[in-house]
Amino acid sequence: MFREIPAVSIVRRLGDPPKLRGSQTHETCPDVFELSNGDFAIIGTEATVELDGLLPADAARADYERIVIIDRETLIRAKRDIPDA
Repeated sequence: MFREIPAVSIVRRLGDPPKLRGSQTHETCPDVFELSNGDFAIIGTEATVELDGLLPADAARADYERIVIIDRETLIRAKRDIPDA
């Protein structure tokens, strides 16, 4: 079961593009994007199976949600572009 996502578009990348972060292919790499509805989309490595059982007791994941990993540098470079409110 997946959550229905209303029509949205990618407004902008948060942080630097993969090429500036040292991607070998200059194309594929973890990434963070702001969407037109104010949400964020993350490209990362699928890690739901590996990390689901390690979530703290006060955290939960719906069937349609996945745990993804992005490297520290990607998130740190995106930080400057993440709005405070």
